[in-house]
Amino acid sequence: MQFYRNFGKRTLDVTVAGTALIVFAPVLAVTAILVRVKLGSPILFVQQRPGQGGRSFSLMKFRTMTDACGPDGQPLPDDQRMTRFGQFLRSSSLDELPELWNILRGDMSLVGPRPLLERYLPLYSAEQARRHEVRPGLTGWAQVNGRNQIGWDERFAMDVWYVEHTSLVLDIRILALTVVKVLRRDDISAEGCTTMTAFTGSQPRSAA
Repeated sequence: MQFYRNFGKRTLDVTVAGTALIVFAPVLAVTAILVRVKLGSPILFVQQRPGQGGRSFSLMKFRTMTDACGPDGQPLPDDQRMTRFGQFLRSSSLDELPELWNILRGDMSLVGPRPLLERYLPLYSAEQARRHEVRPGLTGWAQVNGRNQIGWDERFAMDVWYVEHTSLVLDIRILALTVVKVLRRDDISAEGCTTMTAFTGSQPRSAA
């Protein structure tokens, strides 16, 4: 398992991501054109996210929302800026395709805990922060076991479980399950939310 962690996993990432970028080049091109026509520019949504070791990197996705603002000049809530086309991009996971470049650059891996917002970093417990011991992933154990339908504590527990059990067999299993999830468009958003409720920190357990 240690050999796979140190060498095999990165080899798999580069091989699969590089091949996928070539194979999906027409899909990337058409999606980029449609995003420009339907949502405007910029075509890509770029945001700083914490990667392995908590180091910041620029995550790239196709944008799925408009820039609509309210009378105060502030962006409208996500659900009001999300279009049917944007919902399609998310439900089909086409918005994630630019992350293949993040994988090729070494910012991310095919499989690992999903990269979350930098503002969450000080909210993690020591155990939850272990999710940053590995590269963040395009997909992960939590994504194939509920994705945005599960709570934060359960999600982080799955992330840490993955960190402790990383292997080639597990990664192949997760990738296969991911294909099934994408085709079924399962667990795209949490109930009542466009994607996932914001993480505000875990509630301390009550003393028995």
